[in-house]
Amino acid sequence: MAERGNNQRRGASPEWRIVFVGFLMLLGLGILVAKLWWEQVARGPYWAGKIAGRSQVTVRIPSVRGEIRDRNGLTLVGNRASYEVDFYLPDMVRGFKRQNGYVPVTKYRAPVRQMLTEKSEADIVQIVNGSIIPRLEELDLAKDYSSARLRKHYRNNTEVPFTYLEELDFPTIAKFSEHDVGLPGVEIAIRPVRQYVYGALGAHLLGYVGAPVDIDRLPDVGDYTFYQPDVEGKTQVEASFDRYIRGTPGVRVMERNVKGVIEREVRRIAPKQGNNVLLTIDARIQFIVERALRDARVGRAAAVVVDPNNGEILAMASVPSYDPNRFIPSISKADWEKLDADESDPLTNRAIQGYAPGSTFKTVSALAGLKKGLTIKSVFNCSGGVTYGSKFMKCWVMDRHMPPHGNLSLPDALKYSCNSFFYQWGNAAKIENIDFIGDALGLGRKTGVPLSGESPGILPGPDWLKQVEPSARWSDGYTANTSIGQGSVEASPLQMAMVTATIANRGISYEPRLVKRVVDQQGQDVLDESGQMVVSPEPKVRLDLHTVGISDEQMEMVRKGMWKVVNEPGGTGKRAQVKGVEVAGKTGTAQFWRESREGKTVTRIKDNHTWFICFAPYEVPKYSICVFVQGAKSGGGVSAPIAQKILEESLALERGYDPGLKRLEPAEGSFAQIEQVDYKKSELPPETTPDLETADHAESGSGAAKEKQVKSTPSIADAPDQGGRVQKRTPDKPVDKRNFFERFFGGGRKAVPSPPTPTPARPASR
Repeated sequence: MAERGNNQRRGASPEWRIVFVGFLMLLGLGILVAKLWWEQVARGPYWAGKIAGRSQVTVRIPSVRGEIRDRNGLTLVGNRASYEVDFYLPDMVRGFKRQNGYVPVTKYRAPVRQMLTEKSEADIVQIVNGSIIPRLEELDLAKDYSSARLRKHYRNNTEVPFTYLEELDFPTIAKFSEHDVGLPGVEIAIRPVRQYVYGALGAHLLGYVGAPVDIDRLPDVGDYTFYQPDVEGKTQVEASFDRYIRGTPGVRVMERNVKGVIEREVRRIAPKQGNNVLLTIDARIQFIVERALRDARVGRAAAVVVDPNNGEILAMASVPSYDPNRFIPSISKADWEKLDADESDPLTNRAIQGYAPGSTFKTVSALAGLKKGLTIKSVFNCSGGVTYGSKFMKCWVMDRHMPPHGNLSLPDALKYSCNSFFYQWGNAAKIENIDFIGDALGLGRKTGVPLSGESPGILPGPDWLKQVEPSARWSDGYTANTSIGQGSVEASPLQMAMVTATIANRGISYEPRLVKRVVDQQGQDVLDESGQMVVSPEPKVRLDLHTVGISDEQMEMVRKGMWKVVNEPGGTGKRAQVKGVEVAGKTGTAQFWRESREGKTVTRIKDNHTWFICFAPYEVPKYSICVFVQGAKSGGGVSAPIAQKILEESLALERGYDPGLKRLEPAEGSFAQIEQVDYKKSELPPETTPDLETADHAESGSGAAKEKQVKSTPSIADAPDQGGRVQKRTPDKPVDKRNFFERFFGGGRKAVPSPPTPTPARPASR
């Protein structure tokens, strides 16, 4: 008795143990019953969908690209919804096998470890033609398709849906919705498609998009049953800011039954749109520029408009052009072959290609002389030419049988575009200062704009010559040739627009800006990995010329010379006058020859490159412009009136002018030679005085006639050395292919005012 009492004191009685175990058993049984009820009753429909033969399919939804807009928020590039019929080819193969018990096979030869090997695969064409197309024909939904493209797609991109029909119209969508097609692997999908709202407007800036080249190497390709890739930027802004424009992809989870037919969409995660890129471009000015080039009927040309107060590009156009919508979703073979075979190069952005700038480069030489210490009292005589070594380098007056210019100071030398003056001025300035100023103005190197295919141009000098021809020796003849923008000098219209902007704002050399901001869909600035804004909000200054000894008074000498070019009798740019506005400019015409080949016959054809740079209004400049035309007679007769039209309409925007912005078709290219540009609605009378400017000649005879070829970069000119030898050189450089409004002003010719008083005050932006 004592022992049993001790046991009871040490632990619970046996009855309580049995009760406790029973309670645990009942609790476990209750949990099991609850779980069975939850899975079989509450979640019954879910598990019913999981019976044998059913499966889920995940389809990647391509991301939606952000928009590209102009400086005022106008959408230039956006997206639209495209309805299409997709074939999920592996599902079609499985469905065919379930229905027929076998899969037809085809054999082909393919390289395996660099050896052609016979391989076999499901005959997808037979499967589609035998089991899919007949049903579509019954519903009158079948369309012709490329069997070769289908077979290639199945072989290389099995898990990527094959687009059978795209850009479906409403009746076709209604048919698919009305009839249960009931075919394995056939599905209607909605895909975002890139849309270039104004057609060819700004094509050379915006670029285009296309499918990625190697889908198998994309990082998330293994995360989905079927992979629909994003399009990617191929050129220009679309490519340069691709990583920011791209959005986040979505996913569709769909259910297919035992027959392989996709029955319903289980859930969807919508894609997120990417960031928006805001350009410095003003779409209205871009339209004005492009229309001016089209109305002038020039076949190969470019024009750039810049804000001289901050370096922002307001417009950049090149003709001929193309419509980037042709590349969406992919360009046809016929369209591509037509573009590629066009010798006028519609895909090339001439605004960023290097060409001999001719007399427009004299503005650079002028600044170099001022840096050296030359002044308004530095007078040089034009007797028709200058001799260097044994070579006589002519002024253009010799070809026109006109008297020489005589003694000139810098402003008048710019006005008359006197070659003899600048031969001597350039040598007095020294080539080192010409190169220094050229580099400070951004010549001889890429500008850094986010555009593909840009040429750095050429800023020749002794160091450059050693690289291209080690045995050659720099001479005064080379310097003279360089001083007038001939010889080996190359600059792009964009670069010359920036040179003009520096002169316009009295000495601040800005780097050009094409992108103003990158913002998310809430309008907030996007930051990069380092936490900085993707695009700096502040303009970037290359150099303030005042820091290298050029004063406002000296700068005014160059500005005054450019004013004389447009506004005084004898100036070569009179056709750039705008009523009520003081315009300053400089013409340029560089002699150029291209080769035309027919069979084995080669013909050299004169194909001058003509330029006009200008800024206005004179005192407080708002626009700096460069117009470049290939195959024209002169800068004063062709490029200047184009610039005048651009200036006149752009300035009128402030007075409420609406240019009528609309979609543009591509500008067509041609090799027609342009004698003169006269706009039908221009109120300025035709030029009645002789066009004094001709192509600049660096020496007597044919020394300045540089043989050129279509689709080639300008060659290095014959340049005499001090010993009289002519050095012929060819650069080692690959080919880079790649109406008006009711006027606000009255008619009549602008009266010629007296020269403006120099304004030494520097702009507030400085």
